[in-house]
Amino acid sequence: MRVKMSNYTIGISEINDFKKNGFLIKKNLFNVEEINNIMASLETDPLIKKHMFDRDDSDGNSTLSVQWNNPGDSSYGVGARMNKIVDVVEDLLGGEVYHWHSKVTAKAAKEGGAWEWHQDYGYWYNHGCLYPDMMSVMVALDKSTKENGCLQVLKGSHHIGRIDHIKMVKDNGDLGQVCADQERIKWAETKHENIYCEMEPGDALFFHGNTLHGSGANKSDMRRWALLFCYNLATNNPFIETHQPFYQPINKAKNNYIINNGITLGDGSENFQSTYTKKK
Repeated sequence: MRVKMSNYTIGISEINDFKKNGFLIKKNLFNVEEINNIMASLETDPLIKKHMFDRDDSDGNSTLSVQWNNPGDSSYGVGARMNKIVDVVEDLLGGEVYHWHSKVTAKAAKEGGAWEWHQDYGYWYNHGCLYPDMMSVMVALDKSTKENGCLQVLKGSHHIGRIDHIKMVKDNGDLGQVCADQERIKWAETKHENIYCEMEPGDALFFHGNTLHGSGANKSDMRRWALLFCYNLATNNPFIETHQPFYQPINKAKNNYIINNGITLGDGSENFQSTYTKKK
């Protein structure tokens, strides 16, 4: 275990906090130049534009998203292979991990939608992962605040265990997001503190696969883009075949990769997953 205290490593106290609370924020994990390169790559890569899809909340407001399975070498993908991310994830989960998928969520100013309360493992359970030994890392690309719909977590809620998830049906009959059972959420909110994870660009939020989380709509004048890297413990290989990957070792990248290589785009090996229908 890497216990030297720095921005790129993890300490025993941080591991214990994560086990207790189900989340951990590492400040300034990516610097300004790295974030600028990531954003330039996302905004100019035709592959991102091609595979972006809309996801509506219960009020009909949408969040743009794009998801891929292979981290690759692009400025926006390679972070999922960098030591400063993967080493922390492995220390928090207690073993070797592999890349599950990455994605971008983009909330436009004044109209970006909410994400209903859910657990990531609530989805991933159905992809054949027996144990919830999984994690997501959200990297803020824009300033993330209450006003523009920052991520919220229920502190310690990963101790509840997996909750059934259901497809929401909107008033017009359309199917909305898949979210955690609403009655369970009501009770969970009486037991677990709701933490608004406000972050500066470059901050990273590590959270357990069973940690209940969601976010409000963006009613502000600021957009809110975020990059997410998701991982599965190597020993938790799925027992069924889906669009999610089986175990493959991570080819870890050095922490200075984005700085040294400048703005790089996808090369087509990313295996984008446009899993939801685009709006007409």
